Amino acid sequence: MTDTDTEPSQRLPRRDGIGAAVRRTEDRRLLTGRGRYASDLFPPNLCYAALVRSPHAHARIRSMDVSRAARLPGILAVLTGHEAAADGLKPMPHNPDWTGPPDVELRLPSGFEIYVTPNVPLPTEIVRYVGEAVALVVAESEALAAEAAELVDIEWVPLPSVVAVREAMREEAPRLWPDCSRNLPLTCEVGDRAACDRAFAEAAHVVRLDSWIHRVTGCPMEPRAVVGDYDAVSNRYTLYAASGRGAVQSRERLAATLGVPLESCRAVFGDMGGNFGTRNAFSPEFALMPWAARRVGRPVKWIATRSECFLSDYQARDLTSVAELALDKDGNFLGLRGENIMNVGAYTVYFWPLRKGLSMMQGVYRIPAVHFRGHAVLTNTAPVAVYRSAGRPEAIYMIERLIDLAAAQHGFDRVDLRRRNLIPAETMPFTNAVGVTYDSGDYCACMEETLDKADWAGFARRKAGSTSRGLCRGIAVANYIEVASGPPRERAELTVCDDRTVELVVGTMSSGQGHETSFAQLVAEWLQVPFARVRFTANDTDRVSVGGGSVSGRSMRMVSTAVGKAVEQLLARATSVAAHILQAEARDVAYKDGVFAVPGGASIGLWELANAVAVPGALPSELSGPLTGAGDITDRAGGYPYGCHVCEVEVDPDTGQVDIVSWTGVDDVGRAINPMILHGQAHGAIAQGLGQALLEAVQYEADTAQLLTGSFMDYPLPRADTVPSLQTFITEVPASSHPHGIRPGGEGGTTPALGLVVNAIVDALSQYGVAHIEMPATPQRVWRAIRDGRLSLK
Repeated sequence: MTDTDTEPSQRLPRRDGIGAAVRRTEDRRLLTGRGRYASDLFPPNLCYAALVRSPHAHARIRSMDVSRAARLPGILAVLTGHEAAADGLKPMPHNPDWTGPPDVELRLPSGFEIYVTPNVPLPTEIVRYVGEAVALVVAESEALAAEAAELVDIEWVPLPSVVAVREAMREEAPRLWPDCSRNLPLTCEVGDRAACDRAFAEAAHVVRLDSWIHRVTGCPMEPRAVVGDYDAVSNRYTLYAASGRGAVQSRERLAATLGVPLESCRAVFGDMGGNFGTRNAFSPEFALMPWAARRVGRPVKWIATRSECFLSDYQARDLTSVAELALDKDGNFLGLRGENIMNVGAYTVYFWPLRKGLSMMQGVYRIPAVHFRGHAVLTNTAPVAVYRSAGRPEAIYMIERLIDLAAAQHGFDRVDLRRRNLIPAETMPFTNAVGVTYDSGDYCACMEETLDKADWAGFARRKAGSTSRGLCRGIAVANYIEVASGPPRERAELTVCDDRTVELVVGTMSSGQGHETSFAQLVAEWLQVPFARVRFTANDTDRVSVGGGSVSGRSMRMVSTAVGKAVEQLLARATSVAAHILQAEARDVAYKDGVFAVPGGASIGLWELANAVAVPGALPSELSGPLTGAGDITDRAGGYPYGCHVCEVEVDPDTGQVDIVSWTGVDDVGRAINPMILHGQAHGAIAQGLGQALLEAVQYEADTAQLLTGSFMDYPLPRADTVPSLQTFITEVPASSHPHGIRPGGEGGTTPALGLVVNAIVDALSQYGVAHIEMPATPQRVWRAIRDGRLSLK
């Protein structure tokens, strides 16, 4: 008999296990300058690279002369796409992914075929966005490489460009790829059009919103950095970098791009200074530096300048959406329909944001009929990837704005309208109108708790105080839900070591989520060993064989399942060994707090057991060898975190300045492994949502597709005084789709933020007749809305 149940038991809660607010162990290393990033690597004989990037958004390369650059002393190589092609480099395998559970199935028009663009690391003929790399210079120093890059002489033939999606979809628009008609690599529909048409025909009220959830970029603190190496003796490439996809998947993409066997590649990742999704996709430099290392016979390092990051980082969001909501006379939602158009940029890196959004357009509300068309559109802009809660903030923005518009235009109370239409807990699991099944949750209770904690009832008093100071005060509430997925396979390996530690090996990639702490808490809880005895290993494909990275809220959800199975396997083996040593039947062995015991008092500890199996010949062959366990899982079930947030703003009507004065959020995570880490994740997610709602915007010049926001002078980020003191709370309704009840917990603050902030600003400005404001709600844009509203009221 063993006390190894991986669900909560009758034992007292551990102070270092599941549910404990353990301080992050990695923080001491990171805060004292002992983090290990790719740019910190200086292998012997290191040389440096610089990239030549296109100044045009769309152009043909007529000729390229590298001779002046190559003649500079200290230049080791000047490489172009022609050398890359000659050496067998292939397009990067992005795999945009548009089918499979748990997301909605996209229906394609009859005869339509998905178009996936070939994305080679260095194009030889045509460039399709400003900043696309076309040549690589390798030199003895960074400065020399940058100087030589300026000497590469390229004759360009400019071609017409297009930035806006609706313009790009026209037949007469410049075509980025000759065989991709109307620049549409994907067009689809979801839901029931006929049912939706009937619902709208019967509706007493219809509201409409045509809006743009604009483009942003991730701006991680650490710019992209790569060290590539090549060992001629073993014919092996090594990539030192960081990606949210993790070392395992990056190694697979490296091998595919170089056109070599998987065993000829290794990926080693260190710490990662921020990601948020825009560093999940495989970057050209990941293949170029190892390839250049083989070419010059030395390790090659490249670190992006911040200007290069703005030009060539994968970007995010950029969804044009038009939607209508139908209601009966009492305010019951009848139907939702519309069209979502995702700007994917110059290459089809991801379709995820479009598909995720189409899965969630109705949010947590009962809407019997839903129909949407969806399009992915190519433009002469940097490729778009995923970004914190990809596709879901866009969807929640649209439905929450529509609800507030319905309330304002047709005389409903905003809160009562939501109460009336929230999915009741007793109907769970609930399949929405496009076929996505939400697992479990109590959305009504979550909203009521949020309204109470935010003191919604006391808003009138606070508004009066703001009015007395000449400020306009507004409040809003927004409910959200996500569908999280990501690569379905994960593996965890456990080994009890002879130094009285337990090694945990997993294949995810932390970019600030606290894996070293929270994953160790799982092992401490379920293996019943001290937290400090758990040693975390990841990010080296010589040690890690499987790993799906940290995307779409999958890390804890997947790793917890794998760790649970690894613990079960380890304890099953350890129990058999303990039974042999204690001369008992395995069924009579009980395990508790690191000790195996049998009736009568005989016992042996886990560490002693590990020492015993390490002695050659001490045990029968079937029991010898290290104490290990592995959990290798494949799980395509979705995760459905949900929550409710309330925001209050003050607006200065003379300047248009918006201040967030209060924020309250309640997020349901199913089962909280480390509440402190979850609160930190919520705070960061809220800050990122505020950034997009109020400040951040990637902008391109309409005619030339030149980037206009190429530095932090033009691309503002939220600062400490942008974000108020945040009230965040955690609820735990176990997720029925997960064996341990866990939901993702890292994206919730971002998901409702866009619609929530805009709704609060519109509420504040309602006295001026302002019904809508586009993002980002900059002081200039808000001031103009007030001015126009005042004029319309005259």
